[in-house]
Amino acid sequence: MITASAVNELRKASGAGMMDCKKALQETNGDMEQAIDYLRKKGAKVSANRADRDAAEGAVIAVASADKKCGAVIRLNCETDFVAKNEEFVALANKIAGIALEHKPSSLESLKQLPIDGIAISERLLDYVGKIGEKIDVTVYEIVEGNLIVPYIHAGNKIGVLVALSNSGQAIEDAGKDVAMQIAAMSPVALDKSDVSQDIIDREIEIGKAQAAAEGKPEAMLEKIAMGKLNKFYKDSTLLNQDFVKDSSKTISQMLDGIENGLTVTAFRRIQLGA
Repeated sequence: MITASAVNELRKASGAGMMDCKKALQETNGDMEQAIDYLRKKGAKVSANRADRDAAEGAVIAVASADKKCGAVIRLNCETDFVAKNEEFVALANKIAGIALEHKPSSLESLKQLPIDGIAISERLLDYVGKIGEKIDVTVYEIVEGNLIVPYIHAGNKIGVLVALSNSGQAIEDAGKDVAMQIAAMSPVALDKSDVSQDIIDREIEIGKAQAAAEGKPEAMLEKIAMGKLNKFYKDSTLLNQDFVKDSSKTISQMLDGIENGLTVTAFRRIQLGA
């Protein structure tokens, strides 16, 4: 049985109409991810920001080392917005990010074993749970290294970004801040076309074919149409090929090349609450 709450959750996640959402859930036995794909295949306008349906509270912190060669981003989750905005909670998140940056542990679990205020981070989190009565946990930890790392925190600690650039300098750092804000806003799935996973490519081609078929296009044209849609996906969803938000006449790649010949992004990480 498809519940009203499930339909409402899909509606919020996809932006599609209530009846379309109910039909999609019925056809996919209640699977939310498959339901979103079903809506896309039927030509429904689906919001790209699916993560909102799983929104959790907390703080994302992105920091860079003094020499700007290394960056760390962590996500500290809690249960309520009230706690997430608490100064002590945000200070704890910042302290954990600083420890991550200093020690560069090999994994999230290794990070939790590092000391903070004389005890392991995992133990400190348990103390905090006892104090406030909410579950508190570090759920994401990433390190990025490069010639220049630019950190960015967006929307009240809800999104954290690290950008690694191929060269350094003030003008390049300023451009890196623009790129970091672009990543926060546009949520690219990969750096360039070659970095998109085959699973995502196959999925987009399948959806493209289904959309073309739903529009009544001839069977012989479906593959060609799907490849055209895939190329648009690359432009919309890979960082270097996206239009630069501040000047849509240029891609991110072209904007960076205009700052310095050959300048590019070598890596990035984007962490948000609920994703």
